[in-house]
Order: sequence, then C-alpha cells, then structure tokens
Amino acid sequence: MKKQVFGASHVPLSPAVRAGDLVYVSGQVPVDAQGNIVQGGVKEQTRQVLDNVKAALALAGATMEEVVKTTVWLEDARDFGAFNQVYASYFPKEPPARSTAESRLMIPIKVEIEAIAYSPKK
Repeated sequence: MKKQVFGASHVPLSPAVRAGDLVYVSGQVPVDAQGNIVQGGVKEQTRQVLDNVKAALALAGATMEEVVKTTVWLEDARDFGAFNQVYASYFPKEPPARSTAESRLMIPIKVEIEAIAYSPKK
C-alpha cells in the first residue's frame, strides 16, 4: 500500500494523507483561504478550523461523517464549553472519539484540531 498525499502547505506537512482506508488530517488552524488568522473568539475560530478539516478530508475523498478520532488543542481550557457547542454541530450524531488538551499553540490562535477518518476507497 502506497500512501497518497493531498494538498500543499507553506510548512513541511501534507494537509491530508491517505493510507489505504484511513485518512489522516494534519492539525488545522483557524486560517481563511488567504492564510489570514480568523479573528474572534473560540467559537469563530473553531468553525473555521472544522471547515478546514472538512476541506482537507474532501481532498482525500473523505467526509466528516467518516471521522473516527480527533485530537484538539485549546489555548485556554476555560473555552471548552464554547468550543464544544460548535464542535457538536459538526458531529451531530455518532461523534468521533476525541482527546482535548490545553496547550500553548505555535501561533496566536485559540484552537487546533487534527482528525483521522476511516474512509474505504470506493
């Protein structure tokens, strides 16, 4: 099985990598299509991050419904409730397994999310 990479980045990573039926999405941050950090609170940034996760999955032919695991880093654990409200709207039924940690992030943002999807090739 040969891995397939999808998308490009200005840093040394691939936005999505397919290995057989699994799709790995690199940590997505709240940047818009022009590469600008989305302003606002954790809710606005979480929406952008999850839209970016969705777009990276689509590059590899996967969907949000196929996500089996996410890892979330929040800059401030006190934002968990607001983050969780938005997150739940992207996974309204059968949400994936998830780990969430408070962490200092590499750029001045409030949230970063990576994902793994089980997406059998059609």
